[in-house]
Amino acid sequence: MCRWIAYRGRTIPLEHYVTEPAHSLVSQSIKALESTASTNGDGFGLGWYGDHPEPGRFREVQPAWSDENLRYICRHLHSHLFFAHVRAATGTPITRPNCHPFACGPWLFMHNGYIGDWARLRRPIEALIPDELYRSRNGTTDSEALFLAILGQGLMASEVKRDPITATTRALAAVTELVGGIEGGHPFRFTAALADGRDLYAFRYAANDAANSMYYRQSADGVVVVSEPLDKEHATWTPVPDNSVVIARKDALVEVVSLKEFGLARTSRLPLLQMQMSA
Repeated sequence: MCRWIAYRGRTIPLEHYVTEPAHSLVSQSIKALESTASTNGDGFGLGWYGDHPEPGRFREVQPAWSDENLRYICRHLHSHLFFAHVRAATGTPITRPNCHPFACGPWLFMHNGYIGDWARLRRPIEALIPDELYRSRNGTTDSEALFLAILGQGLMASEVKRDPITATTRALAAVTELVGGIEGGHPFRFTAALADGRDLYAFRYAANDAANSMYYRQSADGVVVVSEPLDKEHATWTPVPDNSVVIARKDALVEVVSLKEFGLARTSRLPLLQMQMSA
């Protein structure tokens, strides 16, 4: 499985979390400690917000540990909200369009997880993407399909009408119904981060399987959410409960809220919530 970090807070250089820590994301690309795949060398990516409403991105297909440009970029790039991701592919090609994070309009998204029997379920899951967003489908991963399905739940509307948590839980409920509706139920793991340049949301959820690890830590600078701790000070990292979302909004305290409050319970089957389906 992939490894990632997401940060929201005071503007800092990306190297503070991506390359400098003892167990940095670059180190995790070589040897992750809490992942089913110890090596995450199938590409990497950065996403960050600066002076423009849409995020900047840098993605490459080579391993993070072998790209010297990554260290220079992380040293000189500063941001108040950024993502970093190292990939362990689960069946889709190692191409730049398949590397995280993904972006559409002001939104940035990255994912660590898995949809069982993706080859069979790809078509019905892609049907959850509205026609007007399908043109943004550049890769072949389940992650990008999930991202666009989430955006299709009203996140491209005016800012006052956006509800990222409800949009995500609706998409998760629909996919859970699809994987659970097949005899025996296929695993579905979703540990993901979503941001719009202002606020950060990080989700930990699974159906028919155990959820991938996720932690967060607050400091005077802000909050960082990670797949696994970046150092040996494990007591300073808070595990995120299963079926929960970490909410880091601008000028607000960090919250961890159960997705049950949004109608999503961790189970092998869920009622299908109303989706905005493409015709």
